[in-house]
Amino acid sequence: MIGRIPVLDVRPLVDCGRHPAKAVPGETFEVSATVFREGHEALGANVVLRDATGRRGPWTPMREVAPGTDRWAADITPDSEGRWTYAIEAWSDPIATWRRQAKLKVPAGIDTEAVLEEGAVLHERAAADVPRSEGKDAVLAVADALRSRSRGVAARLAAALTPQVTAVLDRYPLRELVTATRPLPLQVERERAQFGSWYELFPRSEGAVLPEKEGEPPVSGTFRTAAARLDAVAAMGFDVVYLPPVHPIGDAFRKGPNNALSAGPHDVGSPWAVGSAAGGHEAVHPDLGTVEDFEYFVERARGLGMEVALDFALQCSPDHPWIKERPEWFRHRPDGTIAHAENPPKKYQDIVPLDFDTDPSAYSSLVRETLRLLRLWMARGVRIFRVDNPHTKPVVFWEKVIGDINRSDPDVVFLAEAFTRPAMMHTLAKVGFQQSYTYFTWRNSKQELTEYLTELSGEAASYMRPNFFVNTPDILHASLQQGGRPVFETRAVLAATLSPSWGVYAGYELCEAKAVRPGSEEYLDSEKYQLRPRDWAAAEESGRTIAPLIGQLNRLRRAHPALRSLRSLTFHHCDNDQVIAFSKHHPGQGGDQTPEAHGPDQDTVIVVVSLDPNRTHEATVHLSEHDLRRFGLSPAQAEGRESFPVHDELTGRTYDWSRSNYVRLSAGGDSPAAAHVLTLRPHDAHHAGYTDHADNAAPDDPKGTHP
Repeated sequence: MIGRIPVLDVRPLVDCGRHPAKAVPGETFEVSATVFREGHEALGANVVLRDATGRRGPWTPMREVAPGTDRWAADITPDSEGRWTYAIEAWSDPIATWRRQAKLKVPAGIDTEAVLEEGAVLHERAAADVPRSEGKDAVLAVADALRSRSRGVAARLAAALTPQVTAVLDRYPLRELVTATRPLPLQVERERAQFGSWYELFPRSEGAVLPEKEGEPPVSGTFRTAAARLDAVAAMGFDVVYLPPVHPIGDAFRKGPNNALSAGPHDVGSPWAVGSAAGGHEAVHPDLGTVEDFEYFVERARGLGMEVALDFALQCSPDHPWIKERPEWFRHRPDGTIAHAENPPKKYQDIVPLDFDTDPSAYSSLVRETLRLLRLWMARGVRIFRVDNPHTKPVVFWEKVIGDINRSDPDVVFLAEAFTRPAMMHTLAKVGFQQSYTYFTWRNSKQELTEYLTELSGEAASYMRPNFFVNTPDILHASLQQGGRPVFETRAVLAATLSPSWGVYAGYELCEAKAVRPGSEEYLDSEKYQLRPRDWAAAEESGRTIAPLIGQLNRLRRAHPALRSLRSLTFHHCDNDQVIAFSKHHPGQGGDQTPEAHGPDQDTVIVVVSLDPNRTHEATVHLSEHDLRRFGLSPAQAEGRESFPVHDELTGRTYDWSRSNYVRLSAGGDSPAAAHVLTLRPHDAHHAGYTDHADNAAPDDPKGTHP
């Protein structure tokens, strides 16, 4: 039903309000709506933000986005975790209407005294709701001035139009015909739900010993030997250590090296083929150690400032205890056998899927067992789960499971590993998954990246949080196979700066790039099927690692609030299709996204990356006046009449930038990647005495002052 003052098309709105929009504490995002009324009277609107206790947040006025559009917006910033709500109030603004009419009638001598008296009455009414400490006396003084016939008419009117009075009435407007929308849900979750750097490793490979003679068994790494790797992972600045399933692995149809259908007596099999005589999802593989060893690994990671994410693969090997104990959980073929899992053209003969549909009672018992297992591992210190193939289970199942977990433990984070159709990916995010894998790995051109990130940072950002993994044990993209170290470097820069969450699978820092066969994205000698100990020390000594760059990127992500969000992402025009430029902006504490309301700790990061890092590319990056004003720069700088300094965090050099900026990018040199990660702080830019500027100069500009 449309209210007295229509408020339509409220955004964000997730499935008509059935599911909450999402945010993290301190994240600023826009709430907007179409607001209008009949006639010519002025109106106003504001956002009402309430925290989990029902406490109303600060007054947040809305502004018309562009005159004549009827689209109003405001930026809001929840400051604590919990289930919040937001609503929009629209109202008739009689004082704004009076001001508009008085400015026309009083100078023309039309109904002067009546108009001034009307204004006096309105200001008296407004003063009733203004605290004395907030300017009540100033508003009452307007009423007195409007009635003071000893003063000139122009002076009487001017008393009502002072900036001081305007500021008071902006905070405490006189509102009539107030129309409010229904409160919409907003789930504010801990920062790790949105921001983090992930590192995936196989514990069985860390500390593993391969046989020296044919026929001898390899020695698996353990949780204890893998814990020795954590110092190096923490040194690269990662926040999350992600482990594949750590459970016993089935023997039936076990895969051999490179996904071979037959396994030898010492082949270790895939961790995703969960379950054997040694136990199922509640157990740890005996080769890895004990539950106590797992808990030691978790505590060791926590002591280094990292969390452990555990792969939750809700599937079985043919040897899983559930096969005999819970036959109703599986779909049987006419001959009584159970079909193996498939993801055509891939076949997983060693994995048996669960069936959620054949037996109604099985669904309820599967929910209960899933909750039991999750809580078991939560009790062992896991607060992050990477869920394997959630799109092969009913969406309603995950809505129930995640909802139940997060009601009692709102800090638990679920990442959906669903490389599938967009509708399923988006719906999984809506029903509860805090993070989602994405198509980033397959988006490599400038057009692909721009279109995809524009989608992710738009309305989808209100419920779907991307995690940009540059590679996985299943995905070695052709660009990495063919591009060598420079592509590994630039893809890391893109993932780490485009998305608040990003991740690498171990070996990426060594630029491992051998595929099992041409045209395949599978690794040669995939760690999914065999032990892969790596000589990390030798790689570091020889310089065969991009770990320093990864560490630098993760340190920048922690230091710059702009890189912790997605919604402020803006792409900038660049005249070379092999060079992409974008920025992120954080308005600072207490500031919104409007140029006049920046906080003291505002932060801007501008990133320029070559998408063809094996060749040198030149380009001009253009920043609009709107962009520069949003960054908090002075009018002269925003208009291009003055330059401002930007600092390249990858090289330590400072450049003079303006509206149009020449760049020259190539792999090697003094930069660890064919990219710039430039930081801009308006406080520094407003000081004219900065020195030591070395611009990305054109070849005929040796002094480095080319803009």
